[in-house]
Amino acid sequence: MEGSSLRHGLASLLIILQFTTYIALSLADAPFHNQRNIEYIKSSCSTTIYPRLCYRSLSIYASKINTSPKLLVHTALNVTLKASKSTSRLMMKISRIHGLRPRVAAAMADCIEVIGDSVDELQQSIGELGHISHSNFSLILGDVQTWVSAALTDEDTCMDGFAGRAMNGYAQTMVRKRIVKIAHLTSNALALINNYASSQSNLP
Repeated sequence: MEGSSLRHGLASLLIILQFTTYIALSLADAPFHNQRNIEYIKSSCSTTIYPRLCYRSLSIYASKINTSPKLLVHTALNVTLKASKSTSRLMMKISRIHGLRPRVAAAMADCIEVIGDSVDELQQSIGELGHISHSNFSLILGDVQTWVSAALTDEDTCMDGFAGRAMNGYAQTMVRKRIVKIAHLTSNALALINNYASSQSNLP
């Protein structure tokens, strides 16, 4: 009876030791894997026009992205979409302010419309990316490139409306700063999409 209890106790201790060893090894590996993921993002972002913004906006998602080009693109598009929606809401609030100069009000209205189009195009891109497979890779990526390029054009159109000295008020400057940021995010996302498209041998 005593021997049986001893064996049972030793078996339980062995299981606990194995489990704690597994946990310790997993924790030891975590920093290595996360560092590898971060280096992957940094390397990918180095091919964009705005690498610092790219790295800053994506590195916080390193554990999610891992080293997957598809997840990198998907995350970049989602980050851009989130920023675009936030800017659209800001512009709508500002447009309701009484006393805006006619030119500013007109530029704001035009910008709200084109940024709305940009949001739709980014959403379409994200949705289409979810249907990608090895057999339709080129077709889907071609559509995504077209939509993201169109979103970038919309953002450039919005920025053009806020150009000039007459647009130097606080609200206009704040909006222009936000538009520039989402245009840069979109440009980076497009560069990452182009990189993904050029490596068709990678399974999504």
